[in-house]
Amino acid sequence: MKRLLYISFFTSFILLWSSCRKDFEFAPSSGNLQFSKTTVYLDTIFANIGSSTYNLKVYNPSGDDISIPTIRLANGESSGYRLNVDGVPGKSFENVELLAKDSLFIFVETTFDTSQNPLPATEFLYTDQILFDSGSNLQQVDLVTLVKDAVFIFPDRDANNIVETLTLNVNGEVLETEIEGRELDPTELTFTNEKPYVIYGYAAVPNGQTLTINAGARVHFHANSGILVSENATLNANGAHSLDQENLENEIIFEGDRLEPGFSDVAGQWGTLWFFENSVNNTINYATIKNATVAILSDENADAPNDKLTITNTQIYNSSNFGILGRNTSIRAENLVINNSGQSSFAATLGGKYNVTHSTIGNYWTNSSRQLPALLINNFLETNTSIFLADLTEANFNNCIIYGNDTAEFIVDELQDDSNSVTFNFKFTNCLIKFPVNDTSFSGANYVFSNTSLYEGNIYNFDPQFRNTEKNQMIISTTSPAINQGNATFATQVPQDILTNDRTAAPDLGAYQNSDF
Repeated sequence: MKRLLYISFFTSFILLWSSCRKDFEFAPSSGNLQFSKTTVYLDTIFANIGSSTYNLKVYNPSGDDISIPTIRLANGESSGYRLNVDGVPGKSFENVELLAKDSLFIFVETTFDTSQNPLPATEFLYTDQILFDSGSNLQQVDLVTLVKDAVFIFPDRDANNIVETLTLNVNGEVLETEIEGRELDPTELTFTNEKPYVIYGYAAVPNGQTLTINAGARVHFHANSGILVSENATLNANGAHSLDQENLENEIIFEGDRLEPGFSDVAGQWGTLWFFENSVNNTINYATIKNATVAILSDENADAPNDKLTITNTQIYNSSNFGILGRNTSIRAENLVINNSGQSSFAATLGGKYNVTHSTIGNYWTNSSRQLPALLINNFLETNTSIFLADLTEANFNNCIIYGNDTAEFIVDELQDDSNSVTFNFKFTNCLIKFPVNDTSFSGANYVFSNTSLYEGNIYNFDPQFRNTEKNQMIISTTSPAINQGNATFATQVPQDILTNDRTAAPDLGAYQNSDF
């Protein structure tokens, strides 16, 4: 009975309130709207690629409910901007109601469509305005974005909208893959610094051809995209030292195709630079590779007469899985800097041949928990059904820093067959290493740190004093314990640090000589 009375009272209250409520009366706006910003900057986009969504908040400061007669883009239907006013998309709106002391959101996006608007320059400001009302009540908010022209490389689609996939030649066998992409044309085998390059899918360097990337080139990748260097093909990325360390005018930069500041350090935006089995004589010098899934993937050819990949004066940051993943391959690295990888920054797996000198292999990843150290060395590959073993002919780390935010930042993981015949050779010389040397959970001959055939002249667990690991600033301070700890022989082989400072007189460990912050 009591519940019935409550329900009856509530129903009567609602009916009474409804019968007393007066309909809202909206007066025309009088040009006194207020805005969260007077200009909406949509940052930088490539032609034909849509921007992120930006917002503008519109306030009614008055005590009256108002109706805004029109909200529209100045360039009308031809505008490359798009609006969404309180959930309704369009480019022009009429009689938009706004209660007293209330606000509404306008969301803004843009795409500069070159099929409708020819590009006036390789880089220019594209503008429009959102106009509120008209005549003496007219108010406006400016829209501004920087549009860049680019060279677009993408696979074809057939009549059924099926995207072209790669066909690869491996040891004389033709393999049909499911990798979306296409081979580069002969006219596309030199990337210059005149315009950025935007790649969709995998751009494959054809068998026997060389892709040359000139100093100052900018290469951007869409999601799940990259470069694949196929059999007997070569990548030569020929960057140069930059005087401006902010803009890196002479370095080659590999990154994603989202140019907004919010994407500048987001890992996993694109795939990998993939040095496929039997690619040859690949070189990368003065490059920055960032925000990939696996920045560099190098497969096979550990016994090649020349190193499969030589990488020098190069920075690799924000890889969602690995900075460098080698699988039974051959890599030579000098003045290499790696930081912030979801798994290992440098993974030398399934054996191979690795010589790394004056390099900084760090991992201060904080986006998720990681299971692997900054440096992983092993001689096997485990699948669901099998374990494959291969010789680790050499893995030498000289005058390096191997550090991060985990307890142990390197692991040497060796497996042997029944005959104990698999080669496993490694050595650390004059390195600063983070590792719990007295932890008995790491046992076996590979962790005997007094064995000078494996470990010589190293120091352990001293903070290198990097400038700012969150911002990938891996230069060491003037009080770093890595100062003047390098072996002179290796310093002579790499006489300048990554910033071209001389290191021969007093070599510091890692890729950088110390600097006063």
